[in-house]
Amino acid sequence: MSAATNLQSEDQFLCSICLDVFTDPVTTSCGHNYCKNCITQHWDVNDSCQCPKCNKVFKTRPELHVNTLLSEMVAQRREAQQKASSSSSEQQAAKPGEVPCDVCTGTRLKALKSCLVCLTSYCQTHLEPHLTATSLKRHQLIEPVENLESRMCRKHDKHLELFCKTDQTCVCMLCSVLDHKAHEVIPLREEYEGKKAELEKAEAEIQQMIQKRQLKIQEIKESVKMRKDAADRQKAEGVQVLTALMESVERRLKELIKEIEDKQETTEKQAEGLIKDLEQEISELMERSSEVEQLSRSEDHLHLLQSFSSLKAALCTKDWTEVRVRPPSYEGTVGRAVETLRKDMKKKLFKTELKRVQQDAVDVTLDPDTANPYLILSDDGKQVKCGDVRKKLPDNPERFTYCVCVLGEQSFSSGRFYFEVQVKGKTDWDLGVSTESINRKGNIRLIPQNGFWTVWLRNGSEYSACAAPPVRLCLRSGPQKVGVFVDYEEGLVSFYDVDAAALIYSFTGCSFTEKLFPYFRPGLYQHVKNSAPLIICPVNQIE
Repeated sequence: MSAATNLQSEDQFLCSICLDVFTDPVTTSCGHNYCKNCITQHWDVNDSCQCPKCNKVFKTRPELHVNTLLSEMVAQRREAQQKASSSSSEQQAAKPGEVPCDVCTGTRLKALKSCLVCLTSYCQTHLEPHLTATSLKRHQLIEPVENLESRMCRKHDKHLELFCKTDQTCVCMLCSVLDHKAHEVIPLREEYEGKKAELEKAEAEIQQMIQKRQLKIQEIKESVKMRKDAADRQKAEGVQVLTALMESVERRLKELIKEIEDKQETTEKQAEGLIKDLEQEISELMERSSEVEQLSRSEDHLHLLQSFSSLKAALCTKDWTEVRVRPPSYEGTVGRAVETLRKDMKKKLFKTELKRVQQDAVDVTLDPDTANPYLILSDDGKQVKCGDVRKKLPDNPERFTYCVCVLGEQSFSSGRFYFEVQVKGKTDWDLGVSTESINRKGNIRLIPQNGFWTVWLRNGSEYSACAAPPVRLCLRSGPQKVGVFVDYEEGLVSFYDVDAAALIYSFTGCSFTEKLFPYFRPGLYQHVKNSAPLIICPVNQIE
């Protein structure tokens, strides 16, 4: 019978009212089969007893009896399905989070599809009728979902198959003609397509946001790496500098101790010499004392008188009254040692600092489009001096037309950079950096408020930092080569005497908001005087 059941059409086992496998199947006199409960409820809600399939009307409600043969066949079919289900591997059983089959009894298998018409989820076995039965093939199957009841209108118990754009909510067919009659209502699929397009757009935007944040993460990681590298360099430099300072302190301490010990040794040698002389005189005086004692006992008048003069002369010794051991002078010894050490430390610190900023050296060349017509630039863009003839040049917006100066071609809007300029033989010059928006057509006042951070030389020996007001710089010797260092984020502009490894001046607490350009002014042409050019030099790190 099992084999026969497999050969039967699936439609023979389905009730045409509930569209499911028969439960207590009964047969009407016209030969059609229904679930006993289904046909009973159908007749209860209708005024007449009529066959749903052939529409035959019964004058009196027929007495219904379960079709034993058909009931057995259904039972055998269910048994076969249960055996097929039990033979399935345990891996097909619904796991937590998966949608289970609503038809399975006992172990509920994982649902493969959900039917929007039946509002039921089916495993592979129980899904078969929807794939083979003609009447069920028209049902809409979707990927398995939970809470299928939420797809029904709670008010009218109908499928939510429309969308009200006015109220932005899903509605059923009755809602559209009753509660949403004057509203704009469209098919659910149409709204679905629109929202899907919006979701795709949103997904693209989200992906862009993800990419931006991934780039930001990478940027932060690189920043952290840069800071770590900088920290490692600082630690290495700190160890090097402090080690050198400790060695210098030890050396100066040894020199101080030696100087004090040498003075003490000199004092001790002086005292030893005096003591030796005194002991020698004491020895001689003791001999004279013995001679005097013997002479005083003599009864020979002539001998005493003859010996007295020579003995008295022998008693004339050195006067030790004012003789003192001269104490060594230690006044200022420690102070001089500390001052010498301070100078050594200062020089070492500046040397280390200069060596560090030289690592940020950049290649700078002069921009001829910004040069004042009186300036003469070398072909390689590394030298500039002032001539006595004004050249005919285009008056472009970038060019300085009044002040005799020029900018570098390179601009910087982040990070650190450093360059060196030879000023040897010059009596007048300006050096530093400026912003892109500085005034280039009129008179210029070199102050940070106007976008300039510079130092200058005037009259061969007068150095100043161009602040407001200017800061007079007292330099022991004029620098032959000037280093210019900028830390954009720190707001720092520093100038160094490269050969002396000394800091000339620093602008601190600056707030940079635009591009910075190297700034050069070689000073006016004065025949032989100040005729040397400003020369941008390659950076050679100090040892």
